[in-house]
Amino acid sequence: MAPRTKFRIVPDLAIRPIYHQTDERIEAHIFVAFLAYCLQVTLKQRLRSLAPGLTPRSALDKMAAMQMVDVHLPTTDGRTIVLSRYTEPEAEQALLLRQLNFSLPAQPPPRISKPDVAETA
Repeated sequence: MAPRTKFRIVPDLAIRPIYHQTDERIEAHIFVAFLAYCLQVTLKQRLRSLAPGLTPRSALDKMAAMQMVDVHLPTTDGRTIVLSRYTEPEAEQALLLRQLNFSLPAQPPPRISKPDVAETA
């Protein structure tokens, strides 16, 4: 009887069935899962040195309240100004960002969309 291999269980990255039809999609799924695992391990190491006692899951939960929203402002000439904005971090989020030496990028510039062309029958 062959020896059994022991796997270290990562609760936030549990192995699940993959329901893809092509080899390329299966490989892409595994690649994305591997990247997610790499990011989780990196965050865990960073938290261990800069914010001891905080787990990657709790850090992600704290940051989950931040959102990116698109504000659509119609103009008088039929165009729309789209302002993509992220919400300002709350005090706890700002503290975590400072502790990890992260900074948020500048708010993106506004976009102007052309008017919708109405289809005529």
